Amino acid sequence: MNNKEFRQYAHQMVDWMADYFEQIEDYPVKAQVQPKEIYNQLPAQAPIQGEEMSVIFKDFQDIILPGITHWQHPNFFAYFPANTSFPSILGEMLTATLGAQCMIWDTSPAAAELEERVMNWLRDLMGIPSSFEGVIQDTASTATLTAILSARERATNFESNQKGIAQNNFRVYCSTETHSSIEKAVKIAGLGKNNLVKIPVDEQLRMQATALEKAIQEDLKNGYRPMCIVAAIGTTGTTAIDPLKAIASISQKYNIWLHVDAAYAGSALILPEFQWMIEGIEQVDSFVFNPHKWLLTNFDCSVYFIKDKESLLKTFEVLPEYLKTASRGVVNDYRDWGVPLGRRFRALKLWFVIRNYGVEGLQKHLRAHISLAQTLTEWVKSSPDFELLAPTTLNLVCFRYHPKNIEDEKTLNTVNKNILEELNKTGRMYLTHTKINQQYTLRLVLGQTFVEAHHVQSAWEQIQEIARKAPQLERF
Repeated sequence: MNNKEFRQYAHQMVDWMADYFEQIEDYPVKAQVQPKEIYNQLPAQAPIQGEEMSVIFKDFQDIILPGITHWQHPNFFAYFPANTSFPSILGEMLTATLGAQCMIWDTSPAAAELEERVMNWLRDLMGIPSSFEGVIQDTASTATLTAILSARERATNFESNQKGIAQNNFRVYCSTETHSSIEKAVKIAGLGKNNLVKIPVDEQLRMQATALEKAIQEDLKNGYRPMCIVAAIGTTGTTAIDPLKAIASISQKYNIWLHVDAAYAGSALILPEFQWMIEGIEQVDSFVFNPHKWLLTNFDCSVYFIKDKESLLKTFEVLPEYLKTASRGVVNDYRDWGVPLGRRFRALKLWFVIRNYGVEGLQKHLRAHISLAQTLTEWVKSSPDFELLAPTTLNLVCFRYHPKNIEDEKTLNTVNKNILEELNKTGRMYLTHTKINQQYTLRLVLGQTFVEAHHVQSAWEQIQEIARKAPQLERF
């Protein structure tokens, strides 16, 4: 492909992209294909000769698109969103065009300095103290691994990277509601799954600070070394907010690294009325949130703040001859701030989003989603056949169908599971579930970039319609 052809197809594809957003509601939200249906339409061998882009693009539309779940559909209510927006897409297009590998300052000074400035913007907007410094990671899973590795190094006086962990008696603490990435990080860090201590939660599904301290005291008595606590600001199941101030006090008392996982809910910290969620942040060691979930910046873009930058650098810094530069020590070489050497220019799309929407525009967007969730919450609470199963803190509503004639919990679980399957089969919306106290729970997240009040109204009507048919469906 030459530049002329590139221009031709680029225009064609941008037109298709714009059409896609105009027509996105014509697609089923969740891909309506069977396992291997896409795979079996693809040739068993790679093409020997190059193919025309027109043919490739047609195959994209005919073969690939039917197997896509449309995360940007306004009726996508599943998981947590992976939002995008028009300025973010434009920024990503330029990032792809530049093709810069932004591992150190010298490989693209603008990338490093823009990242530093944008991280400071976010830090100040969110009410995080100026003593923290930020870096963009790919995902919160990577950021959490980064935190646990840093905690491990600090706990061993930065010797475990050199000597290994001769006697592993370190402990990591999180609640029973915390994300699975904590368990994965503990395993990758060589600490062992058995050394991850799950702390019970209260009636609002928040970590019990008293139970945390008791577990720490028991571990100290039994010869373990408490190393890291992970507090959740917005758990995956229900967006429960752990009591950070109380947990921070305990971490200080026992000199334990405190990491905050605010992957989803952290975006709400740009709203002053939600900064109560991080009361005690000045005592935290590290903090992560994902603009690629709820701050209109497409995947991947995860913001990681750390109070003691030197702990981070001492954990990850490796300096071969070919990476030595005259600017070292004067600038931020972000390849020393995490696991990978290679780094994408993620700050550009985030910069585009913040500038194009402005702080007020972003705040308006988040408040609209929170308001929609409150509206749905009231509908659930006022319905005789549905019940709320967790507080609606932000924009996630957790509920289930519970008609008066069904009291058996096992039956209720089956009923709600099948309601979810029926809803998702329609292609008109996409929900996922969790379990709260062993109760099968429908999760509806109102955070998609393009969702509006009429989408929520329609979703609620569809949910009630499917639920009313429940007694007539044999498998119930």
